Amino acid sequence: MHHYDFVQKFHALYDEAAGLYAKGQRDAHTFFSADEQTWLAANGLTAQHIYDYAEDQTNSGEPGYDNALAIESLRRDYFLNVQGAKPSGTVLDESRMPTKSDTIKGIEWLPRIIPKTKAKLRGELPASLMYCCGGDRKFFKAHDIQPAEFLSLVWRNQDNDDAIVDWVAHRTAGIR
Repeated sequence: MHHYDFVQKFHALYDEAAGLYAKGQRDAHTFFSADEQTWLAANGLTAQHIYDYAEDQTNSGEPGYDNALAIESLRRDYFLNVQGAKPSGTVLDESRMPTKSDTIKGIEWLPRIIPKTKAKLRGELPASLMYCCGGDRKFFKAHDIQPAEFLSLVWRNQDNDDAIVDWVAHRTAGIR
């Protein structure tokens, strides 16, 4: 593995995916060579992660390379240093997640995004879910939270949902 050039390699794969998606290619599993997929896996990433960014960037103009890099750098750090470069083997059961309209302390989406973010951190998101999707971005904008900042918050408070909720409520109170 090459650690020093992670950013450059990630950028090249991001650009490759964005170009392929813009040209109409729609299968994440066809975006990258076997060597590129091996590199992604060695860094705790998947072709689906990059595909999701390319899809949303093309269709919505967001979340952008900078957000993708910040998010995936945190995910990579967790994968290498907490998980010991070993995938979880668990996949979040989307059917057991809170609904999109559920609230905590009057904050919609928060009950849903907490388990989703934990799954992103551990590499346990199913292909059907994207961290920093349109719904997540709406939540982040409404509460003035940078997506990687929230991922870091969840990492620091994995076993303390109340601390996460209190942090978001405090942030939200500061913007009203």
